[in-house]
Amino acid sequence: MRLTGEPVGDFYCDSVLSGRVHVTIVAETGRVLAFEHTRPTWETHVVIIPKQHITRLIDVTDPTLLSELLEVAVSIIRERGLAETNYKLITNGGSYQSTPHLHIHLVSGDPLDPANPAQAGEMAV
Repeated sequence: MRLTGEPVGDFYCDSVLSGRVHVTIVAETGRVLAFEHTRPTWETHVVIIPKQHITRLIDVTDPTLLSELLEVAVSIIRERGLAETNYKLITNGGSYQSTPHLHIHLVSGDPLDPANPAQAGEMAV
């Protein structure tokens, strides 16, 4: 089943939101889904996505959706006690984006591959 406005190659629409790939849901609202990453690169690695297809952060036209995405992230951070330890929220665009669907990575703990520069210590901004 293809979702409206969904481009070819959108893993989150094609596989996650369609139900073809099983994910462990962490949190869900009417417009946002958060789940354990299917191929985690950190001890804690949650992906937070809008259920509506939106390609990139800059394509969001409804600021309340951005607020809802961040509210879900904050809720998970609090529930898991990460506020007192460490966490990162990461969203990618352009050639850094692995799939054409807005998604936020919530990562915490140690990287699973410290040799990967994107996971070693502080990420370059």
